[in-house]
Amino acid sequence: MPKRVLIADDSEFMRNLLREILADDFEIVGEAENGVEAVNLYEQERPDIVMMDIVMPIRSGIEATTEITQSDPNAKVIMCTSVGQEEKMKEAIKAGADGYITKPFQKPNVLEAINDVVPA
Repeated sequence: MPKRVLIADDSEFMRNLLREILADDFEIVGEAENGVEAVNLYEQERPDIVMMDIVMPIRSGIEATTEITQSDPNAKVIMCTSVGQEEKMKEAIKAGADGYITKPFQKPNVLEAINDVVPA
């Protein structure tokens, strides 16, 4: 059974890119454009993995990650970050993120990050 993934990114381009990378191996259960949607979709779908952009409107990826991991300590969240966001990455790990990938995404890196967090 394929692992279920929630994609949270305010950029439609990035969501499409991640969907293309993941579609062969994973079931995409939802897409969120901000941290509030991400938390709501997580509650509804309980995916195996969340691909969470750090910088999003309304509620950031870090805030959304905190909320998700507080309600479900077993949640698996992989942060999507731009180069130069090292400080934010430290915050994200404190918030409960399990791993991260750096934009621009490349399929091998994305799959490796997921397999590190949720072994096949």
